[in-house]
Parts: sequence; C-alpha cells; structure tokens
Amino acid sequence: QVQLVESGGGLVQAGGSLRLSCAASGRTFSSYNMGWFRQAPGKEREFVAAISWRSTTYYANSVKGRFTISRDNAKNTVYLQMNSLKPEDTAVYYCARGDTVPTMTSLVGYWGQGTQVTVSS
Repeated sequence: QVQLVESGGGLVQAGGSLRLSCAASGRTFSSYNMGWFRQAPGKEREFVAAISWRSTTYYANSVKGRFTISRDNAKNTVYLQMNSLKPEDTAVYYCARGDTVPTMTSLVGYWGQGTQVTVSS
C-alpha cells in the first residue's frame, strides 16, 4: 500500500522558516513524481511545489524564491524547505504523488494526511 506521511509542521512567526518532510513507502521511490499542496480554511487546495523523478522542480508563483523542494531517494523522503514565511502561508500542507509531475490536484494519485503550518504576524 502506498503511504505518504508528513511531518515538520508547527507554529512560526512571520519571516521564520520550517522544513516539512514526507516519508513515502515503497521500493520505487526514485521513480515517483512528488509534490506539495496546501489548503487554507475556506480556500481550495492549491499547488505549492513539485519535483519530478529526474529532480526537475516546479513552484507556484506565490512561493517561488522562498520555498525549496528536494528529495532524498535513499531515505524515500521529499522535503519542503519554507523560508521567509508569511501569514498567508498558513494552511494544512499535503504531500502528494502522481504518475506525472503533480502540479495540479487532478494529477495527484496519492495524498498524505496533511500537516498544519501556522504563521503568525
């Protein structure tokens, strides 16, 4: 069974940093296309960042230059380094896997359970 487990969320002041981790099950992690999405109260789930099986990266304009997605295939883990956090970054962040690079929700085949990120002003 495919399992994606996020960790690293929490409370941080504006301007601070957090690093989210997503641990994935399976023996073929190196071939996975991975991504991060987020959903704030009253808003639709939106794309944040993605990384292909060849480690090409993609970012939403709202986080470009502040967030960095990376992967460690030896640990079956994808990371989201979040710097210069803003209150509008507050959301539940979800790890995702897709058969193609998951830059939109319709491309996601598997979701993690989510981890809360709260940024105070």
